[in-house]
Amino acid sequence: MKKFAFLTGRSGRGSILLISGLLVGSAVLRIAIGAGQAVATENPTAMIEPTEPLTAQVAQPAPEEGREQLSKMLKSFQEREARLAKKENEIDMRMKALSVADQEIERRLANLKDAEDTLRGLMALANTAAEDDLVRLTAVYENMKPKDASALFEQMEPGFAAGFLGRMRADAAAGILSGLSPQVAYSISVILAGRNADIPEG
Repeated sequence: MKKFAFLTGRSGRGSILLISGLLVGSAVLRIAIGAGQAVATENPTAMIEPTEPLTAQVAQPAPEEGREQLSKMLKSFQEREARLAKKENEIDMRMKALSVADQEIERRLANLKDAEDTLRGLMALANTAAEDDLVRLTAVYENMKPKDASALFEQMEPGFAAGFLGRMRADAAAGILSGLSPQVAYSISVILAGRNADIPEG
C-alpha cells in the first residue's frame, strides 16, 4: 500500500508539472503571436521587403530609345517630303510638256489654216481661169464655121461636147448639131435634155 501510494504521489506531481509546462508554453506562444500581429499592424510593409525598386517595376523608355524613335520619325517625314517633292517635280515637267505640245498644236493649226486659205485662193483663181478659158473657147467654137466645128465635136466625148454646146448661143449650137452624125448628135441631145430636166421649173 505504501508502495502504491508512493507511486501515486509521484505520478500526481509529474502530471501537475506536465500540465504546468504545457500552460506556460501555451502562454509564451500566445505572447509571441500577439507581438507579431502588433508589429504587422503598426508597419504592414515592414514584413515584406521589396525585391527591387518601384521605379524599376514600371517599364519606362530609356532616353536613348526616345531619341531613336524621334530619329526614325524624322527620317520618315524627310523621306515622305522627298517623295512629295519628286512627284511635284514630275507634275511640273508634265505640265510644261503639255504646254509646249499645246503651243505646237496651235502653231500647226494656224499654219494649216493659212495653207487652207492659200489653197482656197488658188482654187478660186483656177476656177476663174478655167471659167475664163471655157468662155473664150466657147466663143471660138461659136465663131467657127459650123462644118469645121462639127468635125471637132464629132471627135469629142459626148458629155464634154454637150458642155460646150450648152454654153453656146442657140443658133451656133444648132448649126454644129446639124453637121454631126445622127448617132453623136443623139447622144449629145440626150445629155443636154437630162441636164435641162434637172433644172427646177419656176
